[in-house]
Order: sequence, then C-alpha cells, then structure tokens
Amino acid sequence: MTLLPVAEALARVTEGAKPGPAESVPLHEAAGRVLAAPLRALRTQPPFDASAMDGYAVRATDVAASSARLRVVGEAPAGKLFPGKVQPGEAVRIFTGAPVPEGADTILIQENARKLDGGAIETTVPVSPGKHIRRRGLDFVEGEELLEAGRLLDPAALSLAASANHPALNVIKRPRIAIIATGDELLPPGSKTGPDQIISSNAYGVAAVAKSVGAEAIDLGIAPDHRDAIASRVRQALDASVDVIVTLGGASVGDHDLVHDVLADEGMALDFWKIAMRPGKPLMFGRLGSTRILGLPGNPVASLVCSHLFLKPLLARLGGLPHEPDMRDAVLGATMPANDQRQDYVRATTRDSDGRLVATPFHIQDSSMLRTLADSNALIVREPGAPAADAGAHCRVLFLR
Repeated sequence: MTLLPVAEALARVTEGAKPGPAESVPLHEAAGRVLAAPLRALRTQPPFDASAMDGYAVRATDVAASSARLRVVGEAPAGKLFPGKVQPGEAVRIFTGAPVPEGADTILIQENARKLDGGAIETTVPVSPGKHIRRRGLDFVEGEELLEAGRLLDPAALSLAASANHPALNVIKRPRIAIIATGDELLPPGSKTGPDQIISSNAYGVAAVAKSVGAEAIDLGIAPDHRDAIASRVRQALDASVDVIVTLGGASVGDHDLVHDVLADEGMALDFWKIAMRPGKPLMFGRLGSTRILGLPGNPVASLVCSHLFLKPLLARLGGLPHEPDMRDAVLGATMPANDQRQDYVRATTRDSDGRLVATPFHIQDSSMLRTLADSNALIVREPGAPAADAGAHCRVLFLR
C-alpha cells in the first residue's frame, strides 16, 4: 500500500481552514488574541501640546540667550491646565505630560534654570522654539487606523488600543479542540499503577501545543477500549461545538483499536489513514460534519511530533494566526544511516560551531521515549529514500523551541 506523503497530508488537514467568527472581549482579556477588524483611534494622542520634560513653560523670544530672568507665575502639573496665559518675561513651572499653557512655545528644562530669590529663575543656556514639546496628535489622531485586521495583540498592541480609548476589542474566536485519550491501560497522573498499566501523558502535551497558538483545549479524559465509552466522548465533544476532535491512540489496526470504527459509526467521512512518516505513521484524518477529526498515534513521541506538524498549523489557520515552521539549514553532528520510504523526524540537539549550526541526533529514537523529545530542541528532517550521511553533511532541522 502506498502511504500518503507528509506534505499532502498536511494540505488535506488544513484545506479550507479559515479564521472563525469575531467576538468582542474586554481589553484585559485580549492578550494573545487576533484582531478581527482594523482598529481605529477613538481619540487624538496626545490630545494637547504636552511638555516632554520637567521644567518651565516659557516664550522662546524671552530665552533666546542665556542669563534671561523670568518671573514664575504658576504651576502646571500633569492633569491640570494652567488657567492663564504666559506673558512676556513670565514662566510657568511645568511637569512631564502637562498641557503647555497658552502663550508658551518652548520648555526650559529644570536642569538649565537657576532659581533666584522672589520666585524668579535665570536661564543658563539659550532655548530654541518648540523644545521638549509633544505636539497634539504626535502619536495618532482620532479616526486613524492604528492596527490592521489579523494583528496579534501583543503587549505593545494592547497598550496602543488602550491609549486609543478602546475598552473592548473585536477578535477572532479562539479555535477549540476536544482531546480524547483511549486505552484500558491508561491512568491519570498521580495514580497508583498496576503491573499492566501506564500513566496517560499525551493529552497534556497536545493541549500545550494547542494553547501555543491560542486555541482552547477541552480534555475529555480517558475512554476505555469499549465502543460505547468512545462514542460517548465523541458525542460530548460534538455537543461542545469544538472545531477539532483529537483522539489519542486506538487508531491503528489491532483488535482493540476501536477509534476508527466508532467514528465511522458516528458518521465520520475518512480522508486518510496512515502516512509516510516516522514517527506518526498511523495518523488519521476525517470530518464529522463541520468538525475535523485528527486521530493521533498512541506512542507519546509520535503523538507530539504529529501535533507540531499537523495540529499546530491547522489551529493557527482557524485562529487567524500566521504559522511557518521554523526550518533551518544545519550540518550533521553524527553519521546517519540511509532512510527508507518514510519521511523521518529525528530527535536532536543543536549547537553553534564556528558559525555553523550542528544538529546531533540521539542514538535511540524509539517513539515511546519522551525524555529524548524533552531533551531535543529540534528534529532532523530526512526525506524518503535519503542515502546514508556522514557527520558534517548538510541537513534540514525543524526547531521545536
């Protein structure tokens, strides 16, 4: 049987994936979300000519030379406009952010003023017009487009939205996934295991991958190897209106691998089952109505590698986020044998050596070994049929972190 190439499998998984509908969320809940529409300023910033420094608001004609003497006639702290007008020979004590009083057209910073008796000051340097004044609208003006649709709301974008007087933002609704682990042998972390049981770990890593691109993950727990139990979890996921149902294990060809049959009974239209990839050959993809089904392998490493390669880009598209895998050129740090007809993703560590990125694979690549994946920061990607390669040969690596 000819296995589906990785690139074609990814194209099928992400085909037609578009950002979801918009929703309004309070500004304090918008971090990491994606704007659904352009953001325009609801005000002008600054709304007035403002002092950029602590000092004195003065007339430039009065301070064109050093040793000018001025009478201080009042004070303008931030948030309070001086009520009068600066006349010839006068100065107003002003603080950063305060409105520049009428009549003043420059700021004498306090370091360049000498206090005299009787509430007067003397300049120590000449001051040119317009110094240290932030003009009205310097940052933006009301109605101006500040952020484009599709912008990730990072700290700077959030602060800008707040400054533009937006208490809430229209953002793309987060994609949601339901995770269903399957297997009689599985117990949750913290359990006391019997001689034939193991701890369920895959759901936590898969949920973390989903959250890394802004998705919500609903963990529906562990379904035993019984048709009714698996079907119940699937219906629970559909009732939650998730975008993607992710199953973990149970999709291979063993007598107790029931996931495919249960999903078929529930109406899933199978797109593909098994791909030319290591680890991750028994990947399954289909649709149940508008809900995508991604059946991940039960082996922990295969489950997480497939999550990075298929689930992450799918969820990024559904959430309106750009996503490009972090692929880089490198050289091998060890000899590698010839590859078979499956695309291989080899756990490795990288280091810089004289300006070259060196990727060294772990000696053992068993797909049950999570520790080597946790110790890896990259995967060496080997094409199907790649010949044996010596240390120092060119390779491509996919960075995980």
